[in-house]
Amino acid sequence: MDLGLAGLKALVTGGTRGIGRAVAEHFAAEGADVAICARDAAQVTEAVKALASRGVRATGRAVDVSDGPALTSWITAAAEELGGFDIVVSNVSALSIGQDEASWQAEFDTDMMGTVRAVNAAMPFLEQSKAASIVVISSVSGREVDFAAGPYGVFKAALIHYAKGLSYQLAGSGIRVNALSPGNTYFPGGVWEKIEHGNPDLFKTAMALNPTGRMGKPEEIARAVVFLASPAASFITGTNLVVDGALTRGVQF
Repeated sequence: MDLGLAGLKALVTGGTRGIGRAVAEHFAAEGADVAICARDAAQVTEAVKALASRGVRATGRAVDVSDGPALTSWITAAAEELGGFDIVVSNVSALSIGQDEASWQAEFDTDMMGTVRAVNAAMPFLEQSKAASIVVISSVSGREVDFAAGPYGVFKAALIHYAKGLSYQLAGSGIRVNALSPGNTYFPGGVWEKIEHGNPDLFKTAMALNPTGRMGKPEEIARAVVFLASPAASFITGTNLVVDGALTRGVQF
C-alpha cells in the first residue's frame, strides 16, 4: 500500500528513542521530511543524522516540551526550514505516577500542555496543508485503571478527549485528528527496561497480563501511528486506536 507520505513534512516530539524514534524512522522510510525534538542534544544530533541518511530532509533541536515558549519557537523555526508541516505527532510524556503535587504538575505541563502547545504552534502550517493530520499518543492507562492510575492515567485519558474534540472542530478544515493508545512497549532505555531491573516483581506482574506473552515493540506502534497520520487513512478521524496485543479487556465502542 502506498501511504502517500512521500514529500510530506512531519513533526515528532520525543523523536530520539522508543516509539517516537520509530515513528520518525518510518516517516523517513516513506519519503517524508521529519523534524524531531527531545531534551538530550547529543541524541537529537544522532537521530537527525540517521534520519537524513535515508535521503530526506531532517532537522531537530533539544527542547523540553513543558517549556511553552521554547517549544513554539522551535516548531516555527522547523516549519520555516522544512517549508511547513503536514503532520504532527505528539509523543512526549513525563511518565509521572506519583500522587504528589509535583507529579500532577509534571503530567499537566508535559503530556497535556506539551501536546496543546505543539498543536497550536503547528496549526498555521497545518491549515495550509492538503493532507493535514495530528496523532496524539495516549496510553491504555487512559482507558483502564492500572498501576499508573493517578496523574499519568488521568492526563492520558484527557488527551483522548482532547483529540476527539479537535477532530470535530477541525473536520470542516480538512485536518484529521486521532489518538493512539499503546500497550506496554519495551525498548532499551525505556521505562519497562528500568522496571525490569529496578522492580522485578512489578515487571513480572505486567508481563503476566500480556496474553501474547510479550510486550510491544516500538516499530509495531510506529506502523500504526504512521498509517493513521498518512493520506491512506483519509477518512479516519476522531478515533482512538488501541495497539496493545489484547492487553486491555474493556470493549471499546
